[in-house]
Formats: sequence, C-alpha cells, structure tokens
Amino acid sequence: MELYDVMRSNPAVREFTGDALPDDVLGRILDNARFAPTGGNRQGVRVIVLRDQDTRDALADLGLPAARRYTAQLANGESPWNPLQPTNLDAAAIDAAQPPAQMSAPFREAPVVLVFVVDLAVVAATDQDLDRIAVVPGASVYPFVWNVLLAARNEGYGGVLTTMAVAEEGRIKDLLAIPDSYAVAAVVPLGKPVRQVTKLRRRPVNEFATRERFDGAPFPG
Repeated sequence: MELYDVMRSNPAVREFTGDALPDDVLGRILDNARFAPTGGNRQGVRVIVLRDQDTRDALADLGLPAARRYTAQLANGESPWNPLQPTNLDAAAIDAAQPPAQMSAPFREAPVVLVFVVDLAVVAATDQDLDRIAVVPGASVYPFVWNVLLAARNEGYGGVLTTMAVAEEGRIKDLLAIPDSYAVAAVVPLGKPVRQVTKLRRRPVNEFATRERFDGAPFPG
C-alpha cells in the first residue's frame, strides 16, 4: 500500500476473524518495524509474542481493574485516568463497575498479542525532573509500536495499542518473567480485522497546528 493510504486507514482494530497470523508474516512485520527511531539508537525495546491462550487470558484479566476504573469514571462524567483530574469515586464504586466485554475480548480472541517493554537503563528521560508525569521516555518505544501497526496494516492485519494492563505492571512482570529494569509500555493484540475501514475521521490541521506560538495563528491558515 502507498504510505499515506496506510496512515489514513489504520484504525484501532478490536474485532478479529478466526484467521491465523503466521509466524512468517509476523516476522516480516517486526523485521520492518525495527527501523523505528529510538533515543541514541540504543534500541532498548523488547517484544514478547504471546500465542498461548491461558497466558492471553491471564493478561486480559490483568487489564480488568484499570478497565473498571475507566468505565466508572466515564459514567461519572470524568476524564478516565487523567493525571490532572483525580477521580472522585471511591474504591467500592470502581470495583462495582462492569467494563464492556470488548475491553478485554481482543486479548482473548486475537491470534497473537504483543507485549512491548523498554529497557529503562538505556532511555534518556530529559523530563524526569519536571513537576509532571514523564512522557519523553515513550519516544524510545512508541514509534516502534506504531511501526508494527503500520506494517500490520500493510499485510492486511490490524491491532490496537492498549495500556490498561500496564496499571498492573508488577503482575505482568511476574506472568512473563520481565526483569525489574524494564517497563511495560504497551499491549497490542494483532489479527485479521472483521472489517477494514477505508477512511478515518480526524480534526483538520488548522485546529491543532499554530504558527510560532501555542496561541499563534492557525497553520496553514
């Protein structure tokens, strides 16, 4: 596919057919995705390929606590998991929430789930001393994750970048024998989409790009 076509038609895929994703195709996806940039070209990303049903089910279960909070906050008119807007809900209200099945179904039903981890010993977190949550270290892993999704689209497959399970990182590390020095960054189910969209809806450029300053004139005009 032409690059711009791939970029404009790569949705979050959460429903999969029963088709397999063969190792040779997944290998080709990862072989091309590995050329994503990383800080200092340190290439600290590791990918764990999960096909075992029990392991995928366990990982899906680990995402449920965060999904309950997400569901409860959304129903309460809050911005789920927002670091600047703490929840007003108590633990009982969160525990009582019933997240939609589709929040965990992709991990149970996709033929393969990829767990992306990054070696914290090689990232450069230049925002670590700022009085906010660090985001810069993500530059060492998320371009790789997106390359995987672009390559999957090119091969006729799809997936979605998820982070719900990351809230239970310690238990994920126990499940998958991940060393302490690594951070879990994303969990991505991959498979053949039940349906493939051809056009995504996004805000036009002049609604998010400005000239010279944050409050500058809209770009391009």
